[in-house]
Amino acid sequence: MEHSKEDQAKSEDQKINKAQDPNPRFASEGCSVLLDVNDGDRLVFARLSGGAIFKIGNTNYSLKPLIGAPFGSLFQVETGEDGSFLSRILPVKKESTSVNVVDDDARDNRELIDDNESQNLTCEEIEAMRREGAKGDEIIEALIANSKTFDKKFQLSQEKYKLKKQKKYAPKVLLRRPFARSICEAYFKKYPARIGFIRVDALSLLLTMANVTAYSDVLVVDMVGGLVTGAVAERLGGTGYVCNTYKGDSPSSVDMVKMFNFTDKIRERIVHSSINELSSAKTAPPEENNQQDSSASDMVEDVSVTAEARVDDIAVRESKITKAPQPGAKASKEAVEMWKENGFSSLIMAAQDQDPWTLAKDVLPLLSYSAPFAIYHQYLQPLATCMHNLQQGKMAINLQITEPWLREYQVLPSRTHPHMQMSSFGGYVLSGIRISTT
Repeated sequence: MEHSKEDQAKSEDQKINKAQDPNPRFASEGCSVLLDVNDGDRLVFARLSGGAIFKIGNTNYSLKPLIGAPFGSLFQVETGEDGSFLSRILPVKKESTSVNVVDDDARDNRELIDDNESQNLTCEEIEAMRREGAKGDEIIEALIANSKTFDKKFQLSQEKYKLKKQKKYAPKVLLRRPFARSICEAYFKKYPARIGFIRVDALSLLLTMANVTAYSDVLVVDMVGGLVTGAVAERLGGTGYVCNTYKGDSPSSVDMVKMFNFTDKIRERIVHSSINELSSAKTAPPEENNQQDSSASDMVEDVSVTAEARVDDIAVRESKITKAPQPGAKASKEAVEMWKENGFSSLIMAAQDQDPWTLAKDVLPLLSYSAPFAIYHQYLQPLATCMHNLQQGKMAINLQITEPWLREYQVLPSRTHPHMQMSSFGGYVLSGIRISTT
């Protein structure tokens, strides 16, 4: 009877907590979002609030319309009585039309001369249309109607013309959910050094080689801003633990974890403990979490991928805003004692500025026997040296160094081909299985 009452109480508490957690499919106030401007021209991380403002060009737009919208919603700039604002575009079902792009009346652009005299509308007339409340699509239609050369262009050129004018007069913003893949791709496009040049396929290879599954206790050496820690916690889904270990007195920054919008259940499973505490005979008493930089969570970080876009756009906010919860608390004494007795189930290392072998020889003994590990590095030679030392010390088996390879394709009617600009390098991953040396 006592156990049944306890189980009933636990189930009621779980129902209450589940009801309090926001729906992850919708953007709620205080959550982090990834704003995709004009299909990848700019990628901006922002934290939603009623007073948050997002800058496109020279105009500030309130992010309040985004609150409550489902992730994947598309917004377009419109002009009203109170000025410009972001308005959600509802999907419209279009009839499929089969158009042969190759047979386009044999038209081409050889006879067209770009002398800036093909457009009859002046800048003053366009600004007057904006002041009168004309929508971006209406301005684009007016530009097409007043163009002397639009009808002479072939179809692909017409589409490029429309897209260029749409980005200028009717910019669109896609509301994306920050998770491991989108965060990795956004940083890799503009600031790859902040994440140790980890490409998305290398990140997925790390999780696979380390066998990160539910109820695993994963030891992480994360010196790439928290990307690996967040990816592991996302895959665990509130089960098991992810322990970020480090050398010295203070842990590495994992501020990137704040962007994942984790629930309290998942955040409680993200802890940190030093290598000395995990390997020493006596465990030091747990301290309070000394993570700082809480103000950084309220910044809108612009990860622009074009040369024209600026990287100093900051949202202007109200003084009161929902703060991002601090990721990673101090590991409890009971948890540390359990890991010292049983060992961790897997290990992931991503320490760009450290020698892999120097860390591996201190961290590998913390794993249980037959536990897999995966070590990432941008260059091959440090991993080759680490692999040689592991073989000589008979510390691991099934050692292999893998170079991930990724090719993206543009898939469009009659013009499917690999992207013209691709990343040819994604780092290297050393993987293996720890064994007993005795």
